[in-house]
Amino acid sequence: MSSIFNRVNVRIFGLALFALTCPAWAQESISAKAWLENMSQALHEKEYKVSVIQLQAEHISPLVYIHGKVDKKEVAFLEYLNGPPQSAVRVGDTVSFIEYQQPPYSVNAKRIPGILPAGFAGNIDRLESGYQFVLGGRSRLAGRPSQLVRLIPKDDFRYGYQVWLDMETALPLRYDLLTKDKQLLEQLLVVELLVLDKAPAILVEANKQDWPAAVVQAASPNKVKWHFSWLPQGFSVQTNDQHRLIGNNESVEYIALSDGLANISVYISKVGDSPLPEGLVTRNGLGLSAEVVGDVEVVAVGKVPSETLTRIAKSLIVN
Repeated sequence: MSSIFNRVNVRIFGLALFALTCPAWAQESISAKAWLENMSQALHEKEYKVSVIQLQAEHISPLVYIHGKVDKKEVAFLEYLNGPPQSAVRVGDTVSFIEYQQPPYSVNAKRIPGILPAGFAGNIDRLESGYQFVLGGRSRLAGRPSQLVRLIPKDDFRYGYQVWLDMETALPLRYDLLTKDKQLLEQLLVVELLVLDKAPAILVEANKQDWPAAVVQAASPNKVKWHFSWLPQGFSVQTNDQHRLIGNNESVEYIALSDGLANISVYISKVGDSPLPEGLVTRNGLGLSAEVVGDVEVVAVGKVPSETLTRIAKSLIVN
């Protein structure tokens, strides 16, 4: 019985210590941008395992994500816990996908897509053209003290983000994607964070595997150079090649745009040649705009307001 009381006393002492140290934290002069820079570094450098609940387009998915370094390379593992087996492995800048009853395949990518915006681990300076960084309050998530940082859009052409960072490691414990009316579009919530001393065995084994070579998208055979007469501040072209649409396997011109955080995919095809598959319209709650510009159909897809997508699609020009 005395041991039970001792554990209770330790717990009470820990809570009291938390309350006493909060005012000291409040006096720290760490800027919102510095918190985000610490997060970006932590996502690359820390070794950790998180259990996550992801809310996306009204679908709830439990995930496990593990990150570490093996032979001085970043290695990560993502597993979806519901439905048919599905996982992804990143070794360096190559991400391999393993899906039920499908052959594995790989792509070149610096982050595993589908868990956190890749820009969280990128150059925070790049985000300043489109977002204002603002410190929020402090809270407790996954049993750990956290600091809220808001990324507020400087215009109406993109959505806002808010992220709660673990005060010990600067790793994200929650992130929300919000409209300007504060409507929640996407949320990721960490329910358990384990900070590791070394890379776990699953990452060591992943580093040893002979994964498929990364798929290389075909270069455009056309000499047409697509440009945009208007893009929101901070957005620029990242990729211009050919993609095959999911659902009908038709090859179309593809342009990837990004402001460092929000990503927009633009598909271009001759009118009537490549009908848009239904899956592209509905999956992941993406906004979509389809416009006819001259003799081509331009489809813009991304997690930004539909008005932004429409304006981008209509601004396509040939130089």
